[in-house]
Amino acid sequence: MWSRRRPRRLRLNQTIRDLAAETALLPDDLVAPLFVVEGKGVREPIPSMPGVFHLSADELPREAEYLLSLGVRAVLLFGVPDDSLKDAEGSYAWREDGLVQRAVRELKARLPEVWLITDVCLCSYTEHGHCGLLDDRGAIDDERTCEVLSEVALSHAAAGADMVAPSDMMDGRVGFIRDRLDEAGFGRVGIMAYSAKYASCLYGPFREAAHSAPRFGDRRSYQMDPRNAREALVEVALDVEEGADVVMVKPALFYLDVVRAVRERFDLPLAAYSVSGEYAMVKRAIEGGLMPRAAILELLTSVRRAGADLVITYFAAEAASMLREGWR
Repeated sequence: MWSRRRPRRLRLNQTIRDLAAETALLPDDLVAPLFVVEGKGVREPIPSMPGVFHLSADELPREAEYLLSLGVRAVLLFGVPDDSLKDAEGSYAWREDGLVQRAVRELKARLPEVWLITDVCLCSYTEHGHCGLLDDRGAIDDERTCEVLSEVALSHAAAGADMVAPSDMMDGRVGFIRDRLDEAGFGRVGIMAYSAKYASCLYGPFREAAHSAPRFGDRRSYQMDPRNAREALVEVALDVEEGADVVMVKPALFYLDVVRAVRERFDLPLAAYSVSGEYAMVKRAIEGGLMPRAAILELLTSVRRAGADLVITYFAAEAASMLREGWR
């Protein structure tokens, strides 16, 4: 006998399940990270991240055009400069003819409809691999770093970026960047702040891809302690006060409780970054026959269900393709 309780009647077939679904996952919800390198005609696989590539600036439009064809309209661009271009100040990061600046101009000239977000950090540009400038004691100099990061953001905006994404976790950098952009007439350029970025063990494949591992020490003095959740709300509140347009929790999968807490407290658009370690785990498990391919959509749906408005993921193209094919 059927119960008076309703849930099972709302699961009878795919039509009613779709009608009653509480969470939607759409290609529009996804942001694809892309890695740009020096050279021409470069499309080089990244061994630690199967299906992800190093791309030269001239190859970026082709990749972005493919993403657009699948309904993914936003990309997050990371620069991976040659080691010979790195120095103690990370000065290549804000040069007008720098790698990201050239790539932004190339991509926006070819595909202006792509929403182009640029990562703003120094770890890939400094000899030491830390996200900020160092003082005489080898500690991070916050104020100098924030000044430099604002110059990096300005150079990206001048090249044509739609939004900049400071990922360094320096105190005050959102305010520095907002002021610098506004003073220079780039008030239209948004800021997506890495507000709650944890010192996670899930970044290994990314650090290989971005050539950004620190040469000494670690980043626990400026990235968040994985044991803390309430602190994330303090960090987000500071970025909101300083002018962030979008806030972010990173990583996503191990921090869904933080995603939910931020969603419940703040009304700004919320991003969650499903990081390289999450991607590698699921990708390798699928390739090894330990998980079905549907795990990709289940992972991304869990992030949306926790409260994220947009999900930054290396699965963007594959997930969008699956959604277009009718996967649920």
